[in-house]
Amino acid sequence: MTASSRPPSASSASSAGASVPAALTIVPVDEPGDPRVADYVALTDVALRRLKEPAEGMFIAEGERVIQRALRAGYRPRSVLVSPARLDAVPAEIGPDVPVYLAGPDVLAEITGFEVHRGALAAMARHPPRDPAELLSWALRVLVLEDLVSHTNLGAIFRSAAGLGMDAILLSPRCADPLYRRSVRVSMGEVFAVPYARLDPWPASLATLTDRGFELIALTPAADATSLAALRPEPDARVAVLLGTEGEGLSAAVQAAATRRVRIPMAAGVDSLNVAATAAIACYALGRR
Repeated sequence: MTASSRPPSASSASSAGASVPAALTIVPVDEPGDPRVADYVALTDVALRRLKEPAEGMFIAEGERVIQRALRAGYRPRSVLVSPARLDAVPAEIGPDVPVYLAGPDVLAEITGFEVHRGALAAMARHPPRDPAELLSWALRVLVLEDLVSHTNLGAIFRSAAGLGMDAILLSPRCADPLYRRSVRVSMGEVFAVPYARLDPWPASLATLTDRGFELIALTPAADATSLAALRPEPDARVAVLLGTEGEGLSAAVQAAATRRVRIPMAAGVDSLNVAATAAIACYALGRR
């Protein structure tokens, strides 16, 4: 194991007066089977990663910007994996105590299962799960997601929630992992900015929200639902927006538990929108900005 320091790139040094980064602990990796890079093996195997990452208390942050967002949110790096040509994508904040594994493009591809184009990868330690009751003790606007399985949709929803004034997100037990690599990337790191927790048992735990004074608003394309445009909640009102799984939408049990059912009026014979688009519109209409 050898330590080396990398000089700032010409663009970073000239654009914002960047200082010389701290020393990085560089560890060459020549074999894809090296056990030191086990955190990065088979990143494209969704079934494997969905089990491996939560069980081992880690997740993968991809790209300099996302790694920086994770660091600012207090996530602790376990290691970094990068090619020699992209060493300047390793944030200086990583510091000398974290191993930076250096591997050529072919070895990187064999380890991860894809060609790494977004600079560095970082294995980060997860935070302990949040308690829904703690989030509901202060939040006024929350999203509640039932059984969303698309990491792309989940990441997009987190980004909308962060930008359009939602305080927290609650997930049913079968929802996808917000810290899966694709969710993090699509959200542009906003999964680190919006606090979230899982509600279990489901859907019985929805009673926790009504007990705390939340109005439960279920989004549905049903023609007999109230138009979203008719809702004008007070700024200090407690509102929970319920969104269902891709395709089927909210279950009958969740709709029955809702205070009211709400729709986004559609035109041109279109039945409904993608759940991520629906979430964005609902956040814009009901979020706190």
